[in-house]
Amino acid sequence: MIHAAASEAEKPQSTDSRCLAQLARIRQSAEFDATGREHRFLQYVVEETLAGRGSRIKAYTVAVEVFGRDSTFDPQNDPIVRIAASHLRRSLERYYLMAGKSDPIVIGIPKGGYLPTFSERGSPEDANAAESSMPTMQAQAAGPSDASPVAARPPPGPGPGPGPDDVRAQFERIVSSKEFHGGGRGDALLRYIIEETLAGRAERIKGYSIAIEVFKRDKSFTQDDPVVRIEAARLRRALERYYLVAGQNDPLRIEVPKGGYGPTFSWKEAVRAESDRTAVPDASGPIVSARRRGRVLLTVGVVAVAAAAILGYWTIDRPGSVSSLRAGSVSVPDGPTLVIAPFANLGEGPNAELYTDGVTEELLTALPRFKEIKVFGRETSKSLPPDVDVSQVRDELGARYLLAGGVRVSGSRIRVTARLVDASDGAILWSEDYDNDLQSRDLFAIQSDVASKVATAVAQPYGIIAQNLGAYSCTLSFYDYRAELSAERHAKVSACLESAVARYPGYATAWAMLSIAHLDEERFKFNPKSGAPMAMERALQAARRAVQLDPGNTRGLQALMTALFFNGQYAEAMRTGEQALAMNSNDTELMGELGTRVAMGGQWQRGAALLDRAIALNPGGAGYYHGTRALAAHMLGDHPAAVAGIRQADLQKFPLFHAVASVIYAEAGMLHEARRAGETFMRRRPDFVPNLQAEFMMRNLQPKDQLRLVSGLRKAGFSIPDGVEASIAAAEAADAKSR
Repeated sequence: MIHAAASEAEKPQSTDSRCLAQLARIRQSAEFDATGREHRFLQYVVEETLAGRGSRIKAYTVAVEVFGRDSTFDPQNDPIVRIAASHLRRSLERYYLMAGKSDPIVIGIPKGGYLPTFSERGSPEDANAAESSMPTMQAQAAGPSDASPVAARPPPGPGPGPGPDDVRAQFERIVSSKEFHGGGRGDALLRYIIEETLAGRAERIKGYSIAIEVFKRDKSFTQDDPVVRIEAARLRRALERYYLVAGQNDPLRIEVPKGGYGPTFSWKEAVRAESDRTAVPDASGPIVSARRRGRVLLTVGVVAVAAAAILGYWTIDRPGSVSSLRAGSVSVPDGPTLVIAPFANLGEGPNAELYTDGVTEELLTALPRFKEIKVFGRETSKSLPPDVDVSQVRDELGARYLLAGGVRVSGSRIRVTARLVDASDGAILWSEDYDNDLQSRDLFAIQSDVASKVATAVAQPYGIIAQNLGAYSCTLSFYDYRAELSAERHAKVSACLESAVARYPGYATAWAMLSIAHLDEERFKFNPKSGAPMAMERALQAARRAVQLDPGNTRGLQALMTALFFNGQYAEAMRTGEQALAMNSNDTELMGELGTRVAMGGQWQRGAALLDRAIALNPGGAGYYHGTRALAAHMLGDHPAAVAGIRQADLQKFPLFHAVASVIYAEAGMLHEARRAGETFMRRRPDFVPNLQAEFMMRNLQPKDQLRLVSGLRKAGFSIPDGVEASIAAAEAADAKSR
């Protein structure tokens, strides 16, 4: 294995020549399905590494020198490099599975950084020769902003490791046991990864190759289809059960560590000897050193199973553990899973099938944008019949929900019927018909509109699935909190989310929600904690963590927008929010939050429009947005709408609700209601009015809007500190002068 990069003196020119020849071979192949940008990316990292400049390969330099970003590029906010690297890794996997099967050199870009690796591929018989003929190059560590640390290989333990005959005998022992509940797929997966490893092809054990060669997916397979992850998780559970029951005294352990699909083999004695160590297996590398059988010598990858069956739950996903930091070993709690069956063609005419396929495709695009649910990918969907039985969805796929329906076309009329089914009992949880006229609307607009409405109804934070699951984990408890906004619920959901990210450090949505909970400590004064770091800083850190883990996570981008907003970075907050809305225009939680931030920044009309759209799509959503919409109506001079809106919000446990209500009621001449709301607010937030200007500035309110709100508070009977208006006016004048 060659790990770039090293100095020129450390590697002979022949190595460079062979690596450059391999680069050219890849780029010239029709099977290398990459964009022009990804071609440039690959060429850049390879050439920089071979030139001895591997330490320069960071997200910033790639963005500037390859993608043409300017010097203000921030990898925390612009995910272009991470996205391109992810696409490039998949393109390389496909190439080596197809045209590059027999290529002498494998070029890879391991997760966690952008530094390429080069390895010479040969038969198991000449593994030693291959290792010795290619000089070892030790990777220079990527910077902390670009990569998570990866555990180094531990030195091999004393004594011979398991050989091929030992491993195959143990495999037969496992699959023949009635205590191994792997099913046909589990048996096939385990056999495949073992035989590939024993044949010296461990580097080929990837999700893509497994999907094609074991589960018979076609070449268009993507990670949207979770079949490999699901079956690997089932296989791990089946192996764990086997070794806890029938296999307690087996001499050899076969395991599939989380974070990859490569197996590890170890003698039982070796496991006991290593039980106090926490090492991370290199799942894509070779296995533990094996004894020679004839002339075959197997190279072993990282041993360190470290009593995984006993210690796995405590060591794999704890924050701070090495494995929790590995790129690619992201663990998240099991959430609601949804399968979309192909919609049935119930119509007539030559275009009916086209209409049906289009609706299904739009749904497969719209629903995965909601990160609170897991949606099975296109390959799984296409493999199902329109009338798939819920028992198949439940038992074979392990999904909780099935979305099915049909499209009926008659003349110029088109009707789409959709229904959500609980796979556990076959109950229909929701159904809806959508009627359109093909003469008055474009077909593609109809398909997109229907998919958006279905996705919003089913998958949004306050949608059918969330309602059905009730108290599903912390993430849904978070939405209960947002609907009430009380200090009591805040304390519970904060504790739950802290526990969630500790147990699942790769769970981006939980980090995003925790960011908002941290923020509420400061802006709402809910359960504030003393000491450093401060709540605002913790909120920004958690939001950035969420976006790092999943750049496309809508809740993560929403949290980052909000944290930036309250940290005084208004322009960057707005850019982040607009980017998130462009990615998922059906997410009403995001839409309402962006509308609130836009309005608070002084764009009351546009903020009101966004809030109206969010409320129309989700009338039962957070009362918080009804309250902000009422405030927007007040600022726009529509006092009847403001009164109606604040009554609809009805957030009795949320202190700021009463402040807004008092201003709205006072302006509408409802002085009794205004004073009563004001008294309630002062009992709950006596600190607010004495620090009025600081509270306004934290919310990015424009000076003219601040003055108007101060006037409203005075009308409502609040005792405003002397000099507040003069101080606001002076700040406005100073700001105007600085501009």
